[in-house]
Parts: sequence; C-alpha cells; structure tokens
Amino acid sequence: MGPVVTMTREAFEDAVSEALDLIPPELADRMDNVVVLVEDEPTADQLAEAEDLLGIYEGTPLTERDSWWAAGSLPDRITIFRGPTLRLCESKEEVVEEVAVTVVHEIAHHFGIDDRRLHDLGWG
Repeated sequence: MGPVVTMTREAFEDAVSEALDLIPPELADRMDNVVVLVEDEPTADQLAEAEDLLGIYEGTPLTERDSWWAAGSLPDRITIFRGPTLRLCESKEEVVEEVAVTVVHEIAHHFGIDDRRLHDLGWG
C-alpha cells in the first residue's frame, strides 16, 4: 500500500456534499428520514459488519417500512468514513470518485437494494 492521501475533513465533507449533489432530484426527493454523516473511522460494532468499510447504511430501508415505522422513528444514518477512504485511494481525484461510489451505494441500501444487486449493477 502506498502513502495515505491527505485531505482535510472539510475537503472530504465537500466531496460527500458534491456526491449528494449528483443524485438525481427525483431520487433525492424520495429519500425519507435519512441523514448523511462523515466520521473519521468506523466503530468496532460497524467493523463487525464488514472489513474495509468505506460507508454504512443503518436504518430501515424504504421497502421494509410500514405503518409501525413512522411512530417516532429516528432518522436512518448513512455514514461515510474518511480514514478508510483516504487509505484506500492514491490521489484526491480517486477519493472524490470513491466517495461518490460509496454515497450511491449507501443510498441504494436506503431504497432497499442489496449488495448482490449493487455488484450486478457495477456499484459493488
């Protein structure tokens, strides 16, 4: 593995914001009760879900929600991890590209699309 890309937290957050701006408005309008966050590193519990975690969706996908869900539910969370992404990439441009892929991937989980289907679509 080569040197870690350096990028300020602000610049990384800007990359996440730019990735969100790439989501078509008609899709963004359908996102419901979800917040997108940036964290430096995943927690131990999050790492238990998968190795090399660049992002994670935590919540109830739209396809699984019913009448019980709306009663006081906290927002779903999409978290994009800065440290693992910077360690994976070799340039700032690659970071921006990887962030965009990760954001799309996690938003797809919000819409009920699983990893297998995402891999089939080239968003694995």
